[in-house]
Amino acid sequence: MSKRISRIAPWQAGKLFALIYFGLSLAFVILFELANLLAPLPEGSKPHMSVAVLFLVPFLYALAGLIFVPLACWIYNTAAAMVGGLEITLTDDPG
Repeated sequence: MSKRISRIAPWQAGKLFALIYFGLSLAFVILFELANLLAPLPEGSKPHMSVAVLFLVPFLYALAGLIFVPLACWIYNTAAAMVGGLEITLTDDPG
């Protein structure tokens, strides 16, 4: 059975992706900082990233998701109204 996605709620999608972006970027920032702490520093170089940057990056990613995902949804909704939305095929689960 074929279905069509004709509209995506921009604000709901923005909130969802802001949360996803925050979580993913927090995980990556922690992993990169751990790798950075374990890496040796060359003589005379400055210390590793500041703690403020580590906490700021996930919030910036979340803000970007909150702004750009609804914009992308609006663009999708406008285009879908002109030419039709994405077509997906659904099947029943045999189990």
